[in-house]
Amino acid sequence: MRVDVVSIFPSYFDGLELSLLGKARATGLLDLHIHDLRGWTGDRHRTVDDTPYGGGAGMVMKPEPWGLALDELTADSPSARPTIIFPSPAGEVFRQATAREFAHRDHLIIGCGRYEGIDERVFEYATTLGEVRLMSLGDYVLNGGEVAAMAMIEAVGRLIPGVVGNPESLVEESHEDGLLEYPSYTKPSSWRERAVPDVLLSGNHAAIAAWRREQQIVRTRDRRPDLLAD
Repeated sequence: MRVDVVSIFPSYFDGLELSLLGKARATGLLDLHIHDLRGWTGDRHRTVDDTPYGGGAGMVMKPEPWGLALDELTADSPSARPTIIFPSPAGEVFRQATAREFAHRDHLIIGCGRYEGIDERVFEYATTLGEVRLMSLGDYVLNGGEVAAMAMIEAVGRLIPGVVGNPESLVEESHEDGLLEYPSYTKPSSWRERAVPDVLLSGNHAAIAAWRREQQIVRTRDRRPDLLAD
């Protein structure tokens, strides 16, 4: 999979060199490119923002550099219509199902906004170049799209075959089947007067599976009842 990220703070993504995603990049499973939006500006100040029409606080990201960036990245795309993602609090909520969907794409382009956001015409223009998705991590506002972009890249990247060493671990995680993951324990069996549940020490795999399923339902009911409603 190829992923292109456009940001005015490219060093934000240095952390993606670590752990599993860093190995995925080194082995070619994840073809990740980070671009500085200012590279598509034409003035000596490398300006990417201006005051909003209609007045109001803050600045808006200019359409010109975004248009040039999208032109170049889509022209060089391995896909006829790449998926173009803009992190936005006004977007649809990013879920595990979304990560699974994006993991089957050949090419993702992620545009990280800043300030009061990106000129709306950029989103409209982007629809002529690919599938446009505005994505939100939740009902809160961040300073820019970089944190959300990193979260989405990690969520999608770990689903690429070969990135996670044991693919069975992906099946049992939270949200994979609509429920939260069951609690996990390791040695020692007793720690600070707290014991591991007896069923996990029994060797009875059917009983363990039933207990884990029950714990998933109980945990989801207590912490995320909205998931059970879904």
